Amino acid sequence: MMRTEWGAGVVASIIANVNRDSKTPPFSPTDFTLHFTKVTAADEPISLNEAMTSWG
Repeated sequence: MMRTEWGAGVVASIIANVNRDSKTPPFSPTDFTLHFTKVTAADEPISLNEAMTSWG
């Protein structure tokens, strides 16, 4: 199901970007999907123990 959702998000973002005003920022597929979110990179890597703690 999520693969289909990603494909629909790609199509929706392409259509939105073709029809958007030049003053607005471009859309990404994550703007049109519920289960995918934008991920930002960490400033610096974390240790394995910190990662294991954050995963629960």
